[in-house]
Amino acid sequence: MSLEQEKIVILDFGSQYTQLIARRVRESKVYSEIHPFNISFEKLAGLNPRGIILSGGPSNVYDEAAPIIEKRVFEMGIPILGICYGMQLTCHLLEGKVEPHNKREYGKADLVIDNNDDLFKGFSSGEAIQVWMSHGDRAAELPSGFEAVAHSDNCPYAAVRNAAKGIYGVQFHPEVVHTPRGVQILENFIFNICGCSPTWTMKSFIQQSIEEIRARVGDRKVICGCSGGVDSTVAAVLIDKAIGKQLTSIFVDNGVLRKNEFVSVSTMLKDAFHINLVAVDASQRFLKLLDGVEDPEKKRKIIGNEFINVFDEEAGKLGTIDFLAQGTLYPDVIESVSFKGPSATIKSHHNVGGLPEKMNLELLEPFRELFKDEVREIGKELGIPDEFIHRQPFPGPGLAIRILGPVNPVDLELLRESDAIIIEEFKANDLYYKVWQSFAVLLPVKTVGVMGDERTYEKVIALRCVESRDGMTADWVNVPYDILGKISNRIINEVKGVNRVVYDISSKPPSTIEWE
Repeated sequence: MSLEQEKIVILDFGSQYTQLIARRVRESKVYSEIHPFNISFEKLAGLNPRGIILSGGPSNVYDEAAPIIEKRVFEMGIPILGICYGMQLTCHLLEGKVEPHNKREYGKADLVIDNNDDLFKGFSSGEAIQVWMSHGDRAAELPSGFEAVAHSDNCPYAAVRNAAKGIYGVQFHPEVVHTPRGVQILENFIFNICGCSPTWTMKSFIQQSIEEIRARVGDRKVICGCSGGVDSTVAAVLIDKAIGKQLTSIFVDNGVLRKNEFVSVSTMLKDAFHINLVAVDASQRFLKLLDGVEDPEKKRKIIGNEFINVFDEEAGKLGTIDFLAQGTLYPDVIESVSFKGPSATIKSHHNVGGLPEKMNLELLEPFRELFKDEVREIGKELGIPDEFIHRQPFPGPGLAIRILGPVNPVDLELLRESDAIIIEEFKANDLYYKVWQSFAVLLPVKTVGVMGDERTYEKVIALRCVESRDGMTADWVNVPYDILGKISNRIINEVKGVNRVVYDISSKPPSTIEWE
């Protein structure tokens, strides 16, 4: 998608927080893009950014293999903000001095503001604020024309500037929540120094997307693979708004969906949005192939390959198709571009990987520049109910990888009913939309129990509930005992074949969110 609005370009040096910088800029209603540090100077200039942010990173600027940029970037006349490694690199390239410090700073620190003219506008001179530090090196000598504008106990040059050239640096991370006023600092750079306006909104994005989809597609046809998830659902509704009946969405029941998923998603898309939807119940095909399969990777491959087969068959009934629409998100694109070198390869397992090549289709990916929260905002603007746009993530292989052991219809039904109870209770207690994921896992063990006066030997359900921002790391949720108790009681009483419920209290890392 060609985006003409003002933009801030973020050059990535490998920081774990790079995506967070981009999100913070966008939350301030200014468009931002992430590019690898070694983007060519010509391409960087061609992006016409209003400002450039140099991310942090794990390297040392004086190492032989350290990632660097061309010095002439600093002569572009564009405001630049270096964060952590980005600040050290700025000092290093502009002939200051960076060195290891015997007292490293990791974690919370007090930053004292020495100058509140621009980067710290709205702060008081001499004020101390909390920031998040993460560095072993520091600037020992500033380049010519630079001055300190803030310091900490261990870092005399914790924030610096060359106001005449519009070049700034901070040794801390303003993008993380542990720097409570970090957004204010970033907004000072974005608005006061770069002169951007807050015009990046999802309402404007929708209108621009509709115009560009119409221009690109013309009178040709598009198919969209709907999974019932947020991204593909919102994509289908947006593209339908642009080209109507030229879009056919295909929703495949692979036999391992949640309870009532196939019917509820199909009904919503058809009745509420009048989307041209082909709903295919291929559950028996999938279950036949999955029967007795225990290895999780085999489960994934079977489901992925058979989905392509079913999708291809259904698409073949529609005549000539030119585009495949996918709900690819910006993190998928970013993750496919290493900060050590650009790559144009989107992760092959994303959505319906394999179909574009097999069917010789062009990709239509309206959300490839967006984060998940932005897609949810678009869904809200388009009138999609909250229960769909705020639903928890669900794995592509579905319940098949939440059965630890062979897949069979009996265990699938047992797991599906247990999972439905968890969802019901989390919604009833106003927890469902506050956590990242909450779901049931069927364990490959049986335990002794007593029901009535009889001894039982039945299966175990594990409840997994985590909170997370992006799924990369996660902590287990301290669910109130009474809610856990009710869930356990309901599953044991209502789901025949279960006599024990356990709660998973592992964090990621070292554990993963899914068990398989």
